[in-house]
Amino acid sequence: MDATKKFASQADLQEKKVTFSQLSEHAWAYTAEGDPNTGIVIGDDAVLVADTQATPAMAQDVIRRIREVTDKPIRYVVLTHYHAVRVLGASAYGAQQILASEDTYDLIVERGEADKASEIGRFPRLFSNVETVPPGLTWPTLTFNRKMTLWLGKLEVQLLQLGRGHTKGDTVVWLPQERTLFSGDLVEFDATPYAGDAYFKDWPQTLENVAALKPLALVPGRGAALKGESQVAEGLRGTASFIADVRASVEAGVAAGKDLNAVYKDTFARLKPRYGHWVIFDHCMPFDVTRCFDEMTQYADPRVWTAERDRQMWETLEG
Repeated sequence: MDATKKFASQADLQEKKVTFSQLSEHAWAYTAEGDPNTGIVIGDDAVLVADTQATPAMAQDVIRRIREVTDKPIRYVVLTHYHAVRVLGASAYGAQQILASEDTYDLIVERGEADKASEIGRFPRLFSNVETVPPGLTWPTLTFNRKMTLWLGKLEVQLLQLGRGHTKGDTVVWLPQERTLFSGDLVEFDATPYAGDAYFKDWPQTLENVAALKPLALVPGRGAALKGESQVAEGLRGTASFIADVRASVEAGVAAGKDLNAVYKDTFARLKPRYGHWVIFDHCMPFDVTRCFDEMTQYADPRVWTAERDRQMWETLEG
C-alpha cells in the first residue's frame, strides 16, 4: 500500500460540476460528478427532496435549482438512509415532514452521533460550511415500515424498502406512473459503493428487487443519472458485480485462514484493475473489506464506525 495515501477523502479538495436535469415529467436529478446526489420530485401541489446534501449551506444550491423550475412548497424530505452526508442538510428545506424507514430511525438512535463525527473527518470538502448544521442530529418526523405511499396531488410516490444492502434501512423513492426511481446508495454508477455498513449477503437480492420494478430512469446515490432500460441495467450490473467481487475475494481469504490485513491487500490488488478508476475507490476499499471480513467471520450486523475506529482501521490496513 502507498504510505503517503491520505486518510479517506481528505486529499479530495476539487470542486465538482453540478448537473440539474429532468428525467421524467415530475422527476429531476441533482448530480455532481460522483459526489452525493439529490433527487427532486415536483408534484401537483408540492415538492419532495430525496437526500439532502451534507450541510444546509450545500442544500441551498439544491433549493436554488428547484426554484428555477417551480415555486411550489418543499413539503417532504426523504432520507434514503442515515449517513450524515445524506441527512445533515435537511434543516435548510423547511419541510413539513422528514420521512425515513423505521430501520433508519433506529440506526440514527444507535449510531447517528458516531457516524456524524466519523463522516465529517473522512470528507472535509463534502461538509463545507459544516457550522451551518444545527446542533444535534437530523430526526425523521414520520417513519414507515416497508412501504409508504404519498400523493402529491395526482402523482403517486412510493417509499419502498426492497431489502438490506448499503444499510439495513435503505429506502428507494419510486414513481410508478413514470417508472422513475431514486435509489440512494443501493446503486452507484462509475462510483465505488461504500459498504462499511452493508449487508453483503443481502445486497445482490435487493438489487434484483430494484430491477424487478423495471425502472426507465434511475438516480443513483453517486454518479450520472441513468436514462433508459440499458443504462439502468448497466448501473445495477456494475454495483452488483462490485459487491460480488469484494465478497468472493474476502470469502476466499477467510477460507484460506488469512487475517484482515492479508485479505485487504489481496482484494485491493484483485479489484483495482476493474474498479480503480471509479470515484472514491481508495477511500471505500478499507471500509468495504473490513465490513465484509466482519460479516464473513463474526459480525452479522455492521459495527459502529467512530472517528477513532476509522483511524485505527486505516492505520492497520494502509499504514
